Amino acid sequence: MAKIALYYATNRNHLGKDRWNPDAYGKKFSDDGMENLRFGYLTLEADDAAVNKHLKKKLKSAGTGDGEGLADYLAECAKTAKIQAYEEKLAPGIADTAQDKAKLGSLDMFADLKTDMEKSTDVLIYIHGFNVSWHDAVGSACALQLMLNSSPLADPKQRVLVVLFTWPSDGMALPFASYKSDRSEAAGSGYAVGRGLLKVRDFVADLRDRAKGGEKLCGQDMHLLCHSMGNFLLQHAITRIDQFTPGDALPRLFEHIFLCAPDVDDNVLETGNGMSRVHEMARSVTIYHNRGDVAMVVSDFTKGNPERLGGSGAARPSLLHNKVHQVDCTPIVTGMVEHSYYMSGHTNADIRQSIDGVTHDDPSRRRSRDTNLANVWRMK
Repeated sequence: MAKIALYYATNRNHLGKDRWNPDAYGKKFSDDGMENLRFGYLTLEADDAAVNKHLKKKLKSAGTGDGEGLADYLAECAKTAKIQAYEEKLAPGIADTAQDKAKLGSLDMFADLKTDMEKSTDVLIYIHGFNVSWHDAVGSACALQLMLNSSPLADPKQRVLVVLFTWPSDGMALPFASYKSDRSEAAGSGYAVGRGLLKVRDFVADLRDRAKGGEKLCGQDMHLLCHSMGNFLLQHAITRIDQFTPGDALPRLFEHIFLCAPDVDDNVLETGNGMSRVHEMARSVTIYHNRGDVAMVVSDFTKGNPERLGGSGAARPSLLHNKVHQVDCTPIVTGMVEHSYYMSGHTNADIRQSIDGVTHDDPSRRRSRDTNLANVWRMK
């Protein structure tokens, strides 16, 4: 049996009597408020043969590795996972920065992540999308971690740790009521993500100050991957980060930001719109979209939304910032739903190449320029 470890942060309510050793997390916000965050880690056991079967599965034009199938399998394994939240000690009603003896779970997790990063390990923060339960979120995050580390194109000297941010996406197959509910909860959870990223900013700033005194930095990178409605959540996180950031620019926390099947408006990256400043937070931003994505069609027509970025890509690609690239995955996507293709095959390998520092125009990538624009690509 394989043991798989995963770090997480959540604003879901805990299930069970012990909030520091919960049985799982539920469909509602934390009892302490929608911006209250729990930080923790978990371990689950999975059958090696079952895991390897998914990792080595051939997917026609999509390549090798069935991350979607692996996620479904690991979601079942997650039902018996051992969960440990980092304990906190805070006086209610007082800002944590004003408490001399405050114990913050975030700082303990960041310290553990720093230790892991010192072993040639990058960190990728993962925010899931619509209609995802706690167990499904854990399964997807663990599958993403395994897929990225088993990619045939991966640098064998570089590891990737996935940190899951999971919000109360209700996990119910009710396409109309659930979507409306999740979209409201995503907006509120976006502020929780913003709060968490501000904590990361402060931790990194403290590390840089300590480095001036001689402490060695790990030299590894952090990345962010948002799937589907998780991008709508990021849109609101940017608003919260801007509110608490001095100066005219957002903090550059990430090397890469990956916007996968983004369920946001197709003009959201244009100047003055909700995610127009996302490029300030990373060295590079990549959009992955699929013109045959059924979930994007559902979002467009049954929910009354404008055209989605995850469908046909940006409304006006020529207006994208030069740090923002978009990749049309339509030619290689397979399956009925065609929405979680970032988990599998060539698309997942393309993400891993970016993490490893491969340039967008490197000939080893399975992509070509789709137009005369330097930042518009098509998978092949």
